[in-house]
Amino acid sequence: MKNSSLFLVLGILLCWGCSERTDIVCPNAIQQAWADAEIGVLIHFDMPVYQDDYNWRTWGSHPAASKFNPVDLDTDQWLETASKLGAKYAVLVAKHCSGFSLWPTEAHEYSIKNSPWKNGKGDIVKDFIESCRKYDIKPGIYASTTANGFLYVDNPGLVQDGAPVSQEEYNRIVVRQLTELWSNYGELFEIWFDGGVLSKEQGGADILSLVQKLQPQAIAFQGPYGHPNLIRWVGNEEGAAPYPCWATADSTTNADGTCVINGLNGNPEAPFWCPGESDFTLRWNRSYQGGWFWHAGQDSMMFTVDELMNKYITSVGRNTNMLLGIVIDDRGLVPEADVQRITEFGNEIKRRFNQPLSFVSGEGYEYEIVLTEPTCIDRILIQEDISSGERILKYTISGYQQGEWIELATGSNIGHKRIETFSPQFVERVKLTVLEAKATPKVQIFSVYEKLEK
Repeated sequence: MKNSSLFLVLGILLCWGCSERTDIVCPNAIQQAWADAEIGVLIHFDMPVYQDDYNWRTWGSHPAASKFNPVDLDTDQWLETASKLGAKYAVLVAKHCSGFSLWPTEAHEYSIKNSPWKNGKGDIVKDFIESCRKYDIKPGIYASTTANGFLYVDNPGLVQDGAPVSQEEYNRIVVRQLTELWSNYGELFEIWFDGGVLSKEQGGADILSLVQKLQPQAIAFQGPYGHPNLIRWVGNEEGAAPYPCWATADSTTNADGTCVINGLNGNPEAPFWCPGESDFTLRWNRSYQGGWFWHAGQDSMMFTVDELMNKYITSVGRNTNMLLGIVIDDRGLVPEADVQRITEFGNEIKRRFNQPLSFVSGEGYEYEIVLTEPTCIDRILIQEDISSGERILKYTISGYQQGEWIELATGSNIGHKRIETFSPQFVERVKLTVLEAKATPKVQIFSVYEKLEK
């Protein structure tokens, strides 16, 4: 890092003497901790790994539990891989759309208790939770309530004709399974509802009351309307959040059929704190099962490190958390090629963003970094202090070059983190100017980065 002199110009450009707003929406402590985590992983392991032509929507075609036998399964290896990425939380897919359960559920027979793995005495959820604690990674659980091939249930959680259970029976199974998952493994950091939940009003189980009773502190992806700690989908599985992507939204969820978010961008004047989470796979979406599950012979379909870095910039760098899908192979391990690519990805994130050239922080409408000598820069990172809400509505970034200021970037939403990239420029100074804000901006960090050699 070069030595540099820094100074911060604090002033009000647009709102001199005006009163501060008191209606700015702010995250609670749980929501703040989730935003600070930034990087998570979503671990998929289910019956498609053992029967690649399985389609859970072909009712009655589910593979026998006897096919499930990951003889080398090692959850420590999974979480060690996640730690190499820099993940702060991990979500295990405990039950995907097949209905097969990775814990010995008492709700039905389609689970690892009827598999040959550990003679039916194993509990992958338990092992996963213990490994999370070992690697200081916060645990989360995915359990689909809207789909269950074993019980003929399709989105949004409705029992289909010919099913072995009624809707009422299925609702009781949902409650039983979620009670097991939310009661037996300690406090969860995040709960994932793929496709949301079928609301009680629409004939589903009372999941809201259950989560408030058993895991009230958990962040819930597409969880039931009324839960205070909800996060939203960004509209794709590409790791590309829309921009702007405000953490506030007109409603807290689009998941239960009763409230719909108007657009994917959020709304800076909306009343609910409901930030986005950007999930994506390590392989192209046209790979097996969209890249969410392992299939032999597809290592060449992994994204390059540069492609993955672009997803980091369009997720974390657009005010959302990044959730990388990790596959488990038929041995019960993260494949070696995946471990290598994930490690490379984690190292590249550190290489590009762990060592800023210079930075400032503070309160006000203008922030300036003065460098000791002209330096080639190509990226800038900005973070608001979101404990006081998302205040900045419009900004510009300028560089001082050969006696004049040139525009490097402009934008609107910053939130927890905004990453701006641009063509390399030699500059002597860099300036962030807030053009419009709800109240006096509070910038946690404004940092500039020197162009790196490949």
